[in-house]
Parts: sequence; structure tokens; C-alpha cells
Amino acid sequence: MLTLDHITKRYGSLTALDDVSLNIAPGEFFGLLGPNGAGKSTLMSLIASLRAPDAGGITLDGIALSTADAAGRLTLGLVPQHIALYLELNPEQNLGIFGQLYGLRGADLRARIDEALDAVQLNDRRRDQVKTFSGGMQRRLNLAAALLHRPKLLLCDEPTVGVDPQSRNAIFEYLERLNREGLTIIYSTHYMEEATRLCSRIGIIDHGKILALGTLDELLTQLPFEEEIRFSANAATATLAPALAVQGELTTHDGIHRFRPRAGAKLSEFYSLTESRGLPARLFTSQRPTLEALFLHLTGRTIRE
Repeated sequence: MLTLDHITKRYGSLTALDDVSLNIAPGEFFGLLGPNGAGKSTLMSLIASLRAPDAGGITLDGIALSTADAAGRLTLGLVPQHIALYLELNPEQNLGIFGQLYGLRGADLRARIDEALDAVQLNDRRRDQVKTFSGGMQRRLNLAAALLHRPKLLLCDEPTVGVDPQSRNAIFEYLERLNREGLTIIYSTHYMEEATRLCSRIGIIDHGKILALGTLDELLTQLPFEEEIRFSANAATATLAPALAVQGELTTHDGIHRFRPRAGAKLSEFYSLTESRGLPARLFTSQRPTLEALFLHLTGRTIRE
């Protein structure tokens, strides 16, 4: 459906995207996971034809997208990272403006507005000024505006930033329903739990490069370990950390040790070591690899906030 062919984008001496190639299938819920400044928003703006790449090309259903092609943009819906609403107006007025920009008129436009406000649970606030809304309500209205014209591809650029848990869950449920109904979605986020819940396939991006690509299960096979053991970095465990160097990889972040046994190592070796130091098993938590662990493995650091 969507093809990015060796895309590069620079801003002066900064390379925001570096030779990125990607294919998105119809009906896919694709997640773009990475820290702030990784290139996610730049990639979204290029797909939406708001900016032009310095090299490479983008096609949707075989047709090239470009900043000069307004018709191509009408097949897309964009939920930007920053709220794009008229705060002095009410939801009905906002959606009326966006609907007319999409070419909707009369009874069709009114029906789409009613449908959109019902979908994002804002029908009872349709005549209240948007500036009186919570951040979550504004985010939901932002989403409704992007869907008025029923696009074939929806771009969501970190749509839950600053959103309360209830609104976040409402956005998730709505997007999941739209995807089940056949809408193709590209969703950028720096929240790993969002990518894990929503996305059928995930691309990890940093410094303008796609570092890994696949389903969650496919991504986790790239890790050289099958278990991760976590325990607090404190006085009780201080003597344990140096002894683990020969058994695997040990990293520490925010006062927590993360130990990954080397390939083929037995967990019994680890627990024999802890027992010899009188450390009870309750101090340790074992879990399967996660997206966070993969990101650390690929980049050597946690996702930036």
C-alpha cells in the first residue's frame, strides 16, 4: 500500500532521516517506536506530503506522493503531535471547517460531524469552546478531525502526549476498532506499552535510521538472551554484581540491575550464586525479554522522554 524508497531528509547539517526504506501493507497497524528526536515526526510529515524528502520517493498504491499533489493528501488523515484545533470555536465548528477543507458539504458534512463526535464521545460537548476541554478531550477531537473524510491511511504522531488514562484508553479502543474495520494506521510513539498493545508490526527508529523491524515476536528473537533477571542495586546485592560478569551481561539503570544470562547458561547457576551469598529468591524477578530490553541492546540506552 505505502512504500518509502530510500528516504533521506536533512535540516542543514542534521540528517533527520538516513536512507529509510519501508513497506506498509493494507490494513496494517504499524508502530514507529523511538525516542524524541529520532526522526518519527519528520517521517510522518514526509508521508503526509507536508515536506519533501531530499532523496528517495514515497508512493501510496503505486502513486507518488508529493508536496505539490493536494489530491494525494486527501487520501490521508494526519493526527499531529501538537493540537491542531481552533480553541475559541466549538467541536461542531472545528469539524465543519476541516470537513469543508476536505470537500464535504451540506447534509453529508453534518452527518460526518455527528458520526465523528459520537465516535470520540464528545457529542454532549459539541457546542462548548474547545479551550475549556481537557487535554484528553482535545486529543480525541483532533483524532475526529483527521477521520472526517474517511481516509485510507491514518497517521498518528504521538497522539496521546499529555493525555489522562481514561482518554488514552478511549483513543486506543477507537483506533483498534478502526483497524479491525480495515483502516491502515501508522502510529508513532515513545511509549513501549503503546506499541506492544496496538501494533501488529513495529519499527524501532533512532538517529534517523530503522534499527529493527518486525512483529513483536520477531523483534525479540534478535536479543542474544532468553531471560532477564532484575534486582535492586543496594548494599545487600553489592557483592553479587561483580560475580555476574562471567555469567552474562549486567546493566544498571535507575537503581535496578538487569542481568541477562549468556546464551546457553542455566538459571540454576545464577541462583546457586545468590544462595551462596545468602540472598533470598524474593529479591529477584525473572521475565521474558521486552521491547525495552531490545532497545537497550540496540542503542545502549533507554528511550528518551
